[in-house]
Amino acid sequence: MSDQKPVLTLKNIVKTFPGVIALNKVSLDILPGEVHALMGENGAGKSTLMKVLGGIYQPDEGQILVADKPTILRTPLEAKNKGIVFIHQELSLAEELSVAENIYMGELPLKSFGRVDWAKLYSDVDEILDRLNCGFKAQTIVGDLSIANKQMVEIARALTVDAKTVIFDEPTASLTDAEKIVLFDIIEDLKSRGVGIVYISHRMEEIFRISDRISVLRDGEYRGTLKTSETDHDELTKLMIGRSLEHTRPEESATKEEITLEVKNLSCGDLFKDVSFNVHAGEVVGFYGLVGAGRTELAETIFGMRRKTSGEIYLNGKHVEINSPADAINHGISLVPEDRKGQGLVLGMNCRENMTLPQIDDLTVGNLTAPAAEQDIFQKYKEKLEIKTPNWKQIVGNLSGGNQQKIVIGKWLSMHPNLLIVDEPTRGIDVGSKSEIHNLIRELAGQGYAVIVISSEMPEILSVSDRIVAMFHGEIMHTFTSDEVTEDKLVQAISGIYENDSAA
Repeated sequence: MSDQKPVLTLKNIVKTFPGVIALNKVSLDILPGEVHALMGENGAGKSTLMKVLGGIYQPDEGQILVADKPTILRTPLEAKNKGIVFIHQELSLAEELSVAENIYMGELPLKSFGRVDWAKLYSDVDEILDRLNCGFKAQTIVGDLSIANKQMVEIARALTVDAKTVIFDEPTASLTDAEKIVLFDIIEDLKSRGVGIVYISHRMEEIFRISDRISVLRDGEYRGTLKTSETDHDELTKLMIGRSLEHTRPEESATKEEITLEVKNLSCGDLFKDVSFNVHAGEVVGFYGLVGAGRTELAETIFGMRRKTSGEIYLNGKHVEINSPADAINHGISLVPEDRKGQGLVLGMNCRENMTLPQIDDLTVGNLTAPAAEQDIFQKYKEKLEIKTPNWKQIVGNLSGGNQQKIVIGKWLSMHPNLLIVDEPTRGIDVGSKSEIHNLIRELAGQGYAVIVISSEMPEILSVSDRIVAMFHGEIMHTFTSDEVTEDKLVQAISGIYENDSAA
């Protein structure tokens, strides 16, 4: 393979966004007939690099060569015409159209007078679907398919063109084990035809199963390429992390003996199953895992946004049934959601109105709210959380991300919860505000709150948590104390290769 000319080469690619260097002089080559895995922590630059290859982003500096020829990829269509096919992690399908129309969108076979040759379209697509062992047909409406089957439609698109390079971005996140086997067979078939495969995944067992070489990005920079047959999990993990374990561990926990939350064998369809854990008063329990691990869905089930299919929830030793967010709030559970702008705030309302929204009924006399009571609540948590805003009249949409997050946290703290769940507490927040939020979470635990933190950032989950629950594919792989956890163990646990241990 080493004597072959690359089907695709990247030289010193630079891509910047306002205030962020996403890619810094990244060079990479993809050989024909190989699976080249691309790995790195969240935010390492993997998806940005692939979007440059897919014509979605244009590099600020550097060069792309297709079959040794310098190439400019201004659009995804130009990339596709050059034989570069990108199968996105996020689905990009038209739900109202058929499978066939989605697969050949913009390239429908035509008869005379510009009429669509539906018979040929359906026949060609059914042949592809049979090759993929799909249990649906070309005429099926995409909106009627499961997430996993929609992913198979995305994959089928790659088989309709003369692909030279196919980019898979977390392709198995929504697939069943049987569908993964089909996908791997398709990848082997593409390899045998000389197609270069770029495979982005955090799942180490898949990487070691199907890849020939592995390249690692860290902090937007290329860190090295390893032959899969000559490396192991530990070496790869160290290359991904690239730093010593220097996170700030929590101080001696103020954890109390009483258990605030106990979850027993909780399941929610295929999202997660038989999850058991507990959270003590004065304790921060962190949940860490990859996309699709089931962390957010677990939090939403505890908060009543999703209906459990089995299992039990106990609060302060008492069994409770939670069928709606209203039930959760009445039981003293609060959720700071992952999407603060879409789910946590009303951006067009002012700070005071957002802060008091969950308890507006209690603050209403007749048809009017009690502004003095609202003002007291806002002022208390503005000072407590050090929210930076000129006054309560400021529209929340005009605040910084960190101060918006503090408004959401203050809103739920004003309800005096027994349990506070915080999902991705510092997503999209600057470094300074991140530190403030981390300190706040630890202070809340010190005041006796039971806190669950869900985060995709390893340094964050390590710095705020007393215990860390590592999830993989809807299951708890291991629960670490802050004393025993290492970055290596944590990466391996969320990749599904750590010894299974569901004990809380």
